[in-house]
This record gives sequence, structure tokens and C-alpha cells, in this order.
Amino acid sequence: MDRTYDLTLSSSTSWLADADAQAVCAALQDGGHSIFFVGGCVRNALLGLPDSDVDMSTDALPERVMALAARAGLKAVPTGVEHGTVTVVSGGKGFEVTTFRRDVETDGRRAVVAFSSSIDEDARRRDFTMNALYADASGRVIDPLEGLADLRARRVRFIEDANARIREDYLRTLRYFRFCAWYANPDEGFDPDAIAAIAANTDGLETLSAERIGAELQKLLAAPDPAPALAVMRQTGVLGVVLPGSDDRWVSLIVHFEGLLDLPPYWLWRLAALSGEDVSDRLRLSKADAKEHDRLKVAAFGGQSLREIAYRDGEKIALGAALLRACMAETPPDKAVLETINDAAQAKFPISAADLMPKFEGPELGARLKQLEAVWIASEFTADRDTLLKTP
Repeated sequence: MDRTYDLTLSSSTSWLADADAQAVCAALQDGGHSIFFVGGCVRNALLGLPDSDVDMSTDALPERVMALAARAGLKAVPTGVEHGTVTVVSGGKGFEVTTFRRDVETDGRRAVVAFSSSIDEDARRRDFTMNALYADASGRVIDPLEGLADLRARRVRFIEDANARIREDYLRTLRYFRFCAWYANPDEGFDPDAIAAIAANTDGLETLSAERIGAELQKLLAAPDPAPALAVMRQTGVLGVVLPGSDDRWVSLIVHFEGLLDLPPYWLWRLAALSGEDVSDRLRLSKADAKEHDRLKVAAFGGQSLREIAYRDGEKIALGAALLRACMAETPPDKAVLETINDAAQAKFPISAADLMPKFEGPELGARLKQLEAVWIASEFTADRDTLLKTP
């Protein structure tokens, strides 16, 4: 049964105050249909967190959504019409409007759906109770599955049968840990029904694509403190399936050290601490992220000084190397390292090729520049131009 609470979100909530979003709502309502904001945007507004994606749900069929949007002078694009989703463009912004649905058949990766006129059925096909929250165009909250109580308690709970929800889409296992890292009350621990279902369904994780796994792990590692979630992932066998050879013990250290140095969380530092086999391929990292991850590992465990790393690779790689070395030593980094790295990242080699010509040319010129740069780095960037030019 629908539960409409005597709870209305503030009219200053960005997506409620958005005239373009309200125009989409009005187009459907004027045609006699219900339309609701749903999921992450409602959840985050209730938690006082920054906006998530603004999604809408309606009892109107996709063809009806398109017709009503056109009648209201809005553009409608059938971006996922077979699954009930139409993107309605209002004020140059796209809003995904999806017809209420129920699952007919699932295989752990994708679902065959049937359209529905019931908000209860639509809510039951979602993953967690805190994601099955709706709000109408006035901001009134509708809670079909008692998700509001879970949200207020910061409790991440699967909707109804955790085993069934996971088998509908095995990515929900990783989403569960990501949501725990971002939204759960850490003092309450993990839901025992969820953990039992996750441990019983680890085989299904092998059916997921590397792209989906990588995207979820990146979001998890970007959380303020992903260490407790990663520890339970290890205990349930999940971590060993998605990232064989990984070890989460350093992640809690790196989170602690980031805090000591007042550094914002950075998921790639944490991924380098987590390590594992064939990380770039297993998580399908972008070329840029894979390159940075590999460089972090080389910088952390190679012989270069932090000054040289900062000079050659920039501040972020050097900070990551400092954190990883601190994890290895199990000793907090000295705050002075921040100034050292910052200064080195901005250092400018005082010699140019023109300074050495015509005495040196061709390969000899390159070799001499490289030699003098090494001398300059060894001097901790203190050797000036004249001193370097006199170097034998």
C-alpha cells in the first residue's frame, strides 16, 4: 500500500525549484497521469546531500509520455522505450521519465519488464528500500515500502527477499557495499540478511562485465571511508572474485593518513593500496586511469625520491607515493612532505638546450641535458644555472 507521509521536501530543493523539471511534471499531470521524482534525488534531498541524478517515474505508457510532451511543446526522445524510458527535453535539459514497471524475467544481468500502473509494483523491482522513495511535484514524499524509516536510521536494506534482489542483478552485491560506504551508519554494522544472501551468491559476480564492476568499485573507493565495506567484501568472498590477489588492509591506513594530511579522498590512491591481479583489465580502467594507477605503483615502490616524483609526474602521483610508502612503513607521513612535494611539483629546470649550444649538439646535447638535470635533482633543486653550467 502506498504510504504518503506528512512530509514535504523544501520547495528550495533544486530539482523541485527547477522550472524545467516542473514543466515535465505539468505535461504529464495535464494529461491525467501521475508523475513522481524517484530514487537517488529523493534519497539525497532527505539526507541533505548534494543532488543525485533526477529521475522520474509515471503511470503513463511511453507512447503517451511522448504524445503529452509534444503537446506541451517539449521534445521527447525514445532513449530506452523498450524498457519504458523516454528522455523529455525541457529548457535544454534531459529528464528521464520511466513508466512504472515490474520484472517478468531476469538472468542476473538484465531484466525483461512489463509496464504497470502500480507504484507499489514499481517500487518492488528496485534494489534497496532507501531507493524506493518517491516525491510528487509538490515535494510530498511517497514511501511504498517503508524506506523512509531505513533512510532515517541510515540502514541499507534490500527490498523484501535479499536473495531474489541479488539474483535479479548480481551488480546489486557491489551496489550494496557502495551504498553502505556512502550512506550507512557505521555504528550499526551490516544487515545480516544482506550479508548472508551476498555470501550465498558470489558465483553470479563472474557474469558481470569488467566495465560494470570497475564503475562500482570506483564509486565505492571514492567514499569517505570504504575500508569497513571492503573488509566485509573480503570476508564474504566478494573481493576475491572481483579483484583476485587484492588486500584491503592498507585501505584503512591510507584513509587515516589522508585525514592526517587534510587531503581529499582519491579513489586511485586507494585502488593502488588495494592492488590485485590485472587490475586495469579486470576493472576496465580508462587509458588515463590505467596509466596513472601503474605510475603510482612504480613511484611508490621504486627508488625515486618524492621530490623527483613530484617534479616528473606531478603532485598527485607524489602524494599517492608518499601515502603508499607510509602504509608500507605503517608510520604516518610527516606533514612537511606536503610542502616538499608542492615545491618540487612547481620546480623549473634552469637549463635549456640553447645554454649548451653550440658546444653540444645532437645526441650529446640530449645526454648533457639529462646529466645536468640529474645533478640539479640531486641538489634538491638548489643548484642554479651558473653552477650547473660549470659542472664537469
